Amino acid sequence: MELGLLTAAFPDTELTDVADWAAAHGFTRLEVACWPRGEGAARRYAGVSHLDVAALDQTRGPEVVADLASRGVRLSALGYYPNPMHPDPDHRAAIADHLRALIRAAAATEVNLVTTFAGGDHRKSADENLRTFAEVWPPLVRYAAEHGVRIAIENCPMIFSADEWPAGDNIAYSPRLWDAMFDAVDGDPALGLNLDPSHLIWQMIDVERVVRDYADRIYHVHAKDLQIDRDGLYRNGIMSAGVGWQVPRLPGHGDVDWRRFVAALYRAGYDDVLCVEHEDRAFEGTDELVKRGFLLARGTLAPLMG
Repeated sequence: MELGLLTAAFPDTELTDVADWAAAHGFTRLEVACWPRGEGAARRYAGVSHLDVAALDQTRGPEVVADLASRGVRLSALGYYPNPMHPDPDHRAAIADHLRALIRAAAATEVNLVTTFAGGDHRKSADENLRTFAEVWPPLVRYAAEHGVRIAIENCPMIFSADEWPAGDNIAYSPRLWDAMFDAVDGDPALGLNLDPSHLIWQMIDVERVVRDYADRIYHVHAKDLQIDRDGLYRNGIMSAGVGWQVPRLPGHGDVDWRRFVAALYRAGYDDVLCVEHEDRAFEGTDELVKRGFLLARGTLAPLMG
């Protein structure tokens, strides 16, 4: 298993500089943030574009791969985390267009993996959102399959604030919903999971059982921790759906049992990348703090990997 990082935590740093730093500090894989150029940040960690996927063709793609290889890193995925089921049809269409550009870029770079969200409308029930999923996602999954690319959906409910309450803006958060999503695309293996254990912790979903039950659908893994703020939970209760008491942390600084999680991945046959997703506010504000955070994550994860 290899250690990687999601580049979104370095919004103002060139990809080549991120690659040089990562390789020098034991990270061999990069999940590269690929929002549309010039879009800007609609929310925290969004809007980062380290690769202009619209310009990646069969010539430019291999050039990018070769340059990263010369610096000691490889791609793990091309990442873009919008809301593909946004209620505004024009916005939804623009997102689908960019996802197709990512799929073509993933094929051109031969990483063949796109990481993203399923999306959702927080005003609707899960079953209502599943009906929208069945309209939006089968064409995108077919497009990916035609290009030899897989799509890995992160299991983040996207409910961190009042404007995402009560249902969140990403329905891919539980086993029941994953099964319904896979059914909606007729089981096409082009669709799988970008598994992040932190989002299972506060939902009280058995992390090791998820790894066991969905072993053949885990295409990428995010290494992010989560602390349950007990005071916040006391004040808000579980009916707040995590708002006010789920705190993103770096691996080793929260409630995930990383030894057991990594062991479960190995038992399930997953031997690809643990990609650190840095969203810990205690290590933000400067590049040096962000880098220190990644190094702390490395200290937790590297001894568990071989």
